Amino acid sequence: MAKKQFKAESKRLLDLMINSIYTNKEIYLRELVSNASDALDKRHYLSLTDDTKRVDDADLHILLSVNKQARTFTIEDTGIGMTKEELEKNLGTIAKSGSLEFKKENEDARDIIGQFGVGFYSAFMIARRIEVLTKSVKDDSSHIWTSEGADGYTVEEAAKEDYGTRITLYLRENENEENYDEYLETYKIKQLITRYSDYVRYPIQMDVEVSKPMETEENEEPKYETVIETQTLNTMVPLWKRNKKDIQQDEYDTFYMNKFMDWQKPHRVIHYTTEGMVNYNALLFIPSKTPYDFYSKDYQSGLQLYSKSVFIMDNAKDLIPDYFRFVKGLVDSDDVSLNISREILQQDRQVKAIAKNVEKKIKGALVDMLVKEREEYETFFDNFGLQLKYGIYEDYGIHKEQLQDLILFKSTKEDKYVTLKEYVERMKEGQTDIYFASGESIEQIKKLPQLERVMEKEYEVLYFTDNVDEFMVRVMNTYMEKGFKSINQGDLNIDTEEEKKEKEDLKSENKSLLESLQNALSEKVAEVVLSSRLTSYPVCLSAKDGVSFEMEKVFSQMPEAKGQDIKAQRVLEINPNHDIFKTLQSVFEKDADKLPMIADLLYNQALLIEGFPVEDPVAYSNAICQLLVDANK
Repeated sequence: MAKKQFKAESKRLLDLMINSIYTNKEIYLRELVSNASDALDKRHYLSLTDDTKRVDDADLHILLSVNKQARTFTIEDTGIGMTKEELEKNLGTIAKSGSLEFKKENEDARDIIGQFGVGFYSAFMIARRIEVLTKSVKDDSSHIWTSEGADGYTVEEAAKEDYGTRITLYLRENENEENYDEYLETYKIKQLITRYSDYVRYPIQMDVEVSKPMETEENEEPKYETVIETQTLNTMVPLWKRNKKDIQQDEYDTFYMNKFMDWQKPHRVIHYTTEGMVNYNALLFIPSKTPYDFYSKDYQSGLQLYSKSVFIMDNAKDLIPDYFRFVKGLVDSDDVSLNISREILQQDRQVKAIAKNVEKKIKGALVDMLVKEREEYETFFDNFGLQLKYGIYEDYGIHKEQLQDLILFKSTKEDKYVTLKEYVERMKEGQTDIYFASGESIEQIKKLPQLERVMEKEYEVLYFTDNVDEFMVRVMNTYMEKGFKSINQGDLNIDTEEEKKEKEDLKSENKSLLESLQNALSEKVAEVVLSSRLTSYPVCLSAKDGVSFEMEKVFSQMPEAKGQDIKAQRVLEINPNHDIFKTLQSVFEKDADKLPMIADLLYNQALLIEGFPVEDPVAYSNAICQLLVDANK
């Protein structure tokens, strides 16, 4: 029979199908199974609407088989089949979708998957030749369509006993490091069905060789025989489309651990269905532990996307905000727009609507946990609280309102977690700021000299132990109209009017001493002042407004900040009520030449307390030794 040409710019378009539109060769099986499922849907629909075309639902299935010797892979369905005209129209015209036309003609047939009419041609990525043998329910005719690619196709009459379509792929030979043999392996076929088509509503079956024990005498060695067994490869009914009331927790746990390769049960399950402008099912999980690679570039965030229960893509980042990237799960929607290969999610209002609702559901679940199960929420926060903090900091704080009430800090009040709202609600009368102290650990912060006076005034102080904490509150700026104040930066404004006047008088009386100390440390500190922060400690360092000490430490660890020398403006604070101040006054009066050495010692002492290295350890050690020698004279 004469070969016919495709009704399109054949070679160019088919080359595009094979080489450009699809990026993943294994997609071919998803597309062929989806087409087979559509054919079964059409026959099922016809059976409901035409009494003469009745079919038992039990007879609707998809059968896969391989022949390694012939290098063929076959997929056969018991669906509606195609007439000669339909073969010409649907397979002879690239990008002509019979499924799309069927949906337009039959509005009730919502579950039909196909829409572009190009999925079938993805099989040419692995096949050098394709045969489509089909028998139509409509007119009992049987035909075979054959093509080796862009050079055209033939359609001939053929014999087929049962209704439906059998597609045979003659696989390409391994070439150019491409391995096509794997598509003849049973394990690979099972793997692809599980990944892409596990929830197709019809049984996907395959004849598989299995080894079974034979009957033997009592003392005889066990013997086995190889038999062919028809196995169903797909589960058909997705968990997320079942009624929540009918699902046990262990079913959710098992699904999560198998699907997302976690050895621990999820901390929380969020399962819901939305109908309206966009229809979709969502099944989301909050893990019990932080994944080992969560904060590395290797971690893949995003939700799995299904369309009509057919797997479309992993890690759809557009469906979930980055600050909730720890959430695993999936969305199954009939309404999302996909690109022609169904490999890429299009940006449209349906996607945005789903993402907004997913975000709302996750936040609602977290708020509910925080309010009703505080211990459970604190466990969650230990795992993923850092990500929520980054969520506030990133994008210049535009997500502040979404996340700020989910943040927890431990504080000087019983070392327990507190929310910002709880902190503000129990602030002292007249307190205008939320006080915090930064350090590598709570234990280190508790030893800070600056904490002593604030605690004496009975102000609660939040412990900031994560690098992002100070950056986060900088972008937040305020919470419930309260500012954030570091205990070792700027003016704490906790002195009474009487204390302020007393300090001003003392400052005036010791103006020359303070200026001498300032001159001695002019290259190291911006100021030397009498402290309002210290009670029993002799000295401390504080920072002027702007870059804090903790921010300086963070910047110093960032490769992109190397060489920029981003530093806080240091202020050396001296406790006027400590004996060290009397010593300084005495030295200034009797032996002013020693003042620079003592000033340097105090500065280095303050550096060590603050967690900074001494700038010149040798000079520091020599100065201490000299001081000890002088004391013995």
